[in-house]
Amino acid sequence: MALPENRLQDMQRRFAEVERALSDPEVASRPEELRRLGKEHAELRPVVEAWRAYRAARADLDEARAMLSGARGEERSYLEAEIATQQRALERLERELTEALLPRDPNDERDVIVEVRAGAGGDEAGLFAADLFRMYSRYAERRGWKIEELSSSPTGIGGFKEVTFAIKGEGAYSRLKHEAGVHRVQRVPVTESSGRIHTSTAGVVVLPEAEDVDVDIDPADLRIDVFRSSGPGGQSVNTTDSAVRIRHLPTGIEVVCQDEKSQLQNRAKAMRILRARLLQAEQERMDAERADQRRSQVRTGDRSERIRTYNFHENRVTDHRIGYTVHRLEEILDGDLDDLIDRLASQARAESLEVGT
Repeated sequence: MALPENRLQDMQRRFAEVERALSDPEVASRPEELRRLGKEHAELRPVVEAWRAYRAARADLDEARAMLSGARGEERSYLEAEIATQQRALERLERELTEALLPRDPNDERDVIVEVRAGAGGDEAGLFAADLFRMYSRYAERRGWKIEELSSSPTGIGGFKEVTFAIKGEGAYSRLKHEAGVHRVQRVPVTESSGRIHTSTAGVVVLPEAEDVDVDIDPADLRIDVFRSSGPGGQSVNTTDSAVRIRHLPTGIEVVCQDEKSQLQNRAKAMRILRARLLQAEQERMDAERADQRRSQVRTGDRSERIRTYNFHENRVTDHRIGYTVHRLEEILDGDLDDLIDRLASQARAESLEVGT
């Protein structure tokens, strides 16, 4: 794949312009413009740095080749070895530069809202949903991200029918979007006396958190109901009508929040979840129009697709999308996900390169 050198030169010029603008005191006095330029600078920097490294390596290679024509003996052998080394370095830099030029997911730097729902398997599926919630919580802690539980429906035995939570941190969506899909667990439930291995599932949905400006919601399109919150078994756990149900009439999307004692707090959380779901629905609609050109969460996020298996008997975790297996289940469930996520991200980049060639 030939490098678009004219485009790269334009990007380098623009990078220099942005750097000059960021040092301008007048720009510093305009916060919105400063944020916009800072974001553009962060997006251009890896491409420009890779381009500079590539050009320097190419110049070194050209110089070594020029010197080779007049070299003899040991000097020639040294230059031939040096050329081979520089050629490999140049090829590596070209791959890195090509990857840096790939279109970025505009949501990659967003915070996320994650929904984990128990699937097939009864109580065991609810316990597995709780395991996944803990896994993502531990992963967030490892990366220094903040986690906030937004809504949950506990089962009463330590599991969840569903749990929704927000994770705030740099690049949260870029890392966690690969987790969307159906997760499967194979283990002997604590309630099983015969020792038989059961299979249960839980669905994970990863939504980029939307800002108010991302989704325009007409208040007339909302039906908002309030009621008393309930716990496991349906018993009332609050004496006031603090629980909130919001239904978006045009799409039928419905959100319920009842964890907070304040109706206002539950309403605010429900609106955050609703915005994220509406943003996702609109992006899925747009992605569907060009599905033959994209390889993204639309495919791996299909809620009917099994993406990963956690087998307790074999201490095994297998990601079926990339055919990768590791035998360290406890570490994975304790949030040690970077190796899996790195491999999934690498596969996504490889598929994007294939589409672009």
